[in-house]
Amino acid sequence: MNSRYVLKIIGGLLIALGITMAVPALIDFYSNHPNWPVFSLCGLATLVFGLVLYFSAANAPSSLSISDAYLLTFLSWLLISIFGALPLFLSQENLSWTDAFFESVSGLTTTGATIFTGIDSLPPGILMWRSILQWIGGIGVIVLAISLLPALDSGAGRIFHMESSDQSEKPSPRMKPFIQALVQIYTLLTLLCALGYYLTEMSPFEAVAHSLTTLSTGGFSTSDASFGHFTNPGTYWVAIVFMVLGSLPYLLYYQAARGNWEDLVKDDQVRFFLAFLGISTAILTLSVWPQGNESLFDALQQVLFHITSIVTTTGYTAIDYSIWGTLAFETFFLFLFVGGCSGSTAGGIKMFRFQIILRMIQVQFKRLLHPHVIVTPKFNGKPVEADMREVVTLFFCLYIFFTCAVTLCLSTLGLDFITSASAAATAITNVGPGLGSIVGPVGNFQPLPDTAKWLLSFAMLAGRLELFTVFIIFTPTFWKH
Repeated sequence: MNSRYVLKIIGGLLIALGITMAVPALIDFYSNHPNWPVFSLCGLATLVFGLVLYFSAANAPSSLSISDAYLLTFLSWLLISIFGALPLFLSQENLSWTDAFFESVSGLTTTGATIFTGIDSLPPGILMWRSILQWIGGIGVIVLAISLLPALDSGAGRIFHMESSDQSEKPSPRMKPFIQALVQIYTLLTLLCALGYYLTEMSPFEAVAHSLTTLSTGGFSTSDASFGHFTNPGTYWVAIVFMVLGSLPYLLYYQAARGNWEDLVKDDQVRFFLAFLGISTAILTLSVWPQGNESLFDALQQVLFHITSIVTTTGYTAIDYSIWGTLAFETFFLFLFVGGCSGSTAGGIKMFRFQIILRMIQVQFKRLLHPHVIVTPKFNGKPVEADMREVVTLFFCLYIFFTCAVTLCLSTLGLDFITSASAAATAITNVGPGLGSIVGPVGNFQPLPDTAKWLLSFAMLAGRLELFTVFIIFTPTFWKH
């Protein structure tokens, strides 16, 4: 292993993180909040630690083996979560280290599960820091490393695919220009989202904070009521549009920017994703609308907002959707697992895996009727290779097994089944709110025991890195490689 080069890259990331802490420090300073020295000192400590790592390995060979890439990905997310928790832990909010780390991991993995109560009264620096963590985690720690560090070009494609679920071929001869274009597109969409929020109802601070957590499909808000704090219907439609945009493959945006707009329209996964949102919204709206006194259009808006929020793994809420009845309750639990498109900021299992599984089932039915016919499932008009089919199947199995294992562990801590199952699912899929009175849309994760918070923190990291990238670190084979 080229461990020195791994430490050098992590050092560069910590330098960038330390500099970023200046943003919430300045916000608290100009708002006359006494918390600004905490961000300043934590930023300085993070910067110094990053410089020590970076320059101690300055002469390390610029090469990454596959083992190095796995280790780099996991350690980068872990260490940034730790240093991201420092200002939360040392702030005047009196958080335990467990709570601070949980909040940091939830932010960085774009889960959006929170331990904070009284969010409306939190210092503006902490509110912005939570949003910044989600924005960083949305585009990806490694993506930012590739775009910022001049030396990180060797092995960039490999570690990009480890952190992202994007399964496409490399779109350009060199990975760095492509990654830099992705960051520019991500930034532009974030600015447009902030403008949309500002033109509807939000203050400039709220608009910026929510735009960071919308494009990242993260879900942190500046209010305990989340989007229930806002009343302008335009605000909800802005959120819906940009949650969907954040859940589409960023590779297609890159290709569209180069003139290939038809790829975005014709992509199988995009059409399946949009059709899924439309059909599920229509069905649930017809179920919810007769129960209330609101108009059909208002019911449609609320259902579409919450379905989009759950399916894209953003996790915004406006009302307690559990009051919509059994169908809505069960639907939202199942939708926790869905996720957006591959190569997007969304978590979950991802649409393309469901498509491949469905097409494998169709092929199996054909083989049962015509045993001698050779049929291969296709995706975007191309045959799905046997290796890809095997990986997708194993991923489904591991996802289910891990979710069940976390659920059982939470149950042994005294939590009821609904809380245990939904907390496990929402952590692994990086959605945020679960179901039930404790971790549901009007609750938070503060009442959970510390052991549950550590377990869920690991689950959030594993889910964000698509399970295999984390679990392989803990196998004897990895260390013998």
